[in-house]
Amino acid sequence: MPTLLRVDSSPLYGASVSRQLTETFEATWKATHPGGQVIVRDLTATVMWPITAEWVGAAFTPEDQRNAEQVELLKLSDSLIAELEKADEFVFGVPMHNFGVPASLKLWIDQVVRVGKTFSYGEGGPKGLLAGKKATFLIATGGVYDAGTAMASLNFVEPYLRSVFGFIGVTDTTFLTAGGTAALRYGKDRATFLQPHLEAVQLHAQSA
Repeated sequence: MPTLLRVDSSPLYGASVSRQLTETFEATWKATHPGGQVIVRDLTATVMWPITAEWVGAAFTPEDQRNAEQVELLKLSDSLIAELEKADEFVFGVPMHNFGVPASLKLWIDQVVRVGKTFSYGEGGPKGLLAGKKATFLIATGGVYDAGTAMASLNFVEPYLRSVFGFIGVTDTTFLTAGGTAALRYGKDRATFLQPHLEAVQLHAQSA
């Protein structure tokens, strides 16, 4: 039975463009995969803290040597990684915040990019341990940062996510961006703006 992990990081909920895109992806994916399972992780509703020296110490302590406090420190990380391991495919809703990813998504990344769990070190250097999975990133940006535009150099979302997920072995990635969402604050019709983006998401989800 195929499993999809849906991860949302926008704090805007009903007003969020990226959440509307992931909702559409999920609905289309379900229709295409009868009996498939969906795991939903809402990062805005997940309490996460920046990693600490104690967390790092726990992560580098062999599992059979961790004390109760270290086990507790890694509990959330273990749960988030288990979701990644269980899923065959991921879809992420990512609004651009200050040219990068939201703080909640960065905190999540710090919890799941973990030696011995999602990557390892060997004689040939680091090796991603989540190979064979694929990820779709549905990005919403206030401005337009497409390649070739004046603002393209300020888009740190796609290169960062491509690098991070490639590092943990997820190289089958697709990026779909709804650029120019700021126009919605100045009267542009939401349905008209979203229509081509929703259609692109549906088309991709059908083939995913």
